[in-house]
Amino acid sequence: MPSSDDRSLDLVLFGATGFTGGLTADYLAAHGPTGLRWGLAGRNREKLEKVRRRLAAADPALAEMELLVADATDATALAEVAARTRVVITTVGPYQQHGEPLVAACAQAGTDYVDLTGEPEFVDRMYVEHHATAEATGARIVHCCGFDSIPHDLGALFTVSELKPTGPVTMRGVVRASGMASGGTFHSAMGAFSRAKQMSAAAKERRAAQPRPSGGRRVRAVAGKPHRDKALGYWLLPLPTIDPQVIVRSAATLAAYGPDFRYSHYAGTKTLRYAVGGMAGMAALLTSAQVPPLRRLLLGRLPQGEGPDEAKRASSWFTVDLVAESEGRSLHTRVSGGDPGYDETAKMLAESALCLILDDNPETAGCVTTAEAMGEALLARLRAAGIAFDVVA
Repeated sequence: MPSSDDRSLDLVLFGATGFTGGLTADYLAAHGPTGLRWGLAGRNREKLEKVRRRLAAADPALAEMELLVADATDATALAEVAARTRVVITTVGPYQQHGEPLVAACAQAGTDYVDLTGEPEFVDRMYVEHHATAEATGARIVHCCGFDSIPHDLGALFTVSELKPTGPVTMRGVVRASGMASGGTFHSAMGAFSRAKQMSAAAKERRAAQPRPSGGRRVRAVAGKPHRDKALGYWLLPLPTIDPQVIVRSAATLAAYGPDFRYSHYAGTKTLRYAVGGMAGMAALLTSAQVPPLRRLLLGRLPQGEGPDEAKRASSWFTVDLVAESEGRSLHTRVSGGDPGYDETAKMLAESALCLILDDNPETAGCVTTAEAMGEALLARLRAAGIAFDVVA
């Protein structure tokens, strides 16, 4: 462990009593370096003690790990948590409802912060409200450190690093996965679908506040259309997730993406039948999110804090294929791993926090992406942890 400042802890995990938070705690207990000073935070001490006992059963050295009692709405308690640690991991969502007080506390204290949100409105509002403070204090506020959006963000960085473009780049990302979405992800998605106007307003505010790319460079996310990709052999469906926004924000600040970068994002299916079914399912979710009784009914079917058993997770997988074209050249890369919604998300979240603590990262501050804040260091960590970044062709 490197020497630290006057903080008594290196890392605090907020939300360890939930399902994904518990998996993140397990990962840190198994893979955290010797000497890592970390603790658990949450609103219920009895539940925190139960998690600590479970971790200590595997590693007795964790029997005395620190427990910090703090509610997600208690600004004073959150400020005390942020002041004691170098980085905070939080799995407490939906973030639009519960996330801002902790972001504010970390920005004010100069404490690094990582989460696994995929909520565009929350991410944009945090930039507008807290980016300047975090820049001034040196805090790195890094959203989207799970399946949203690390495979896509670092996958795009890996692709352009291999391509080394000097001219315009057009890139498409195609996601395929098995397994099930987590309850927290589903609740966050339905909340976002129900707040289209607020989401649009937040995006507009961010565009007005955020500097444009320097040197005349251009970056943009391009909404694609359903079609068959002959190169990949999949039917492609435009995917309305936060991933394209994250990728183009990385491209706006990093010269490796070239002078003109365009990105489109899709889900891929092998047959037209599944593609049509996917479009119908997405339309049904978007419609249901606008009708409160239907929205409540669907949210009740997949509660937060629960997830599949270990056997189910072990059989799950994901791939993200990225195809970049520039000045007559084409490069196909692939990011792949295991269960995307739970095991790999916990791994990515934990490794992001460890990367901020331990590694030689670019000098950044404020609300930044994983590619901006950690880039090659985090990519190397994830490869060592079993997530593949490969050149296909």
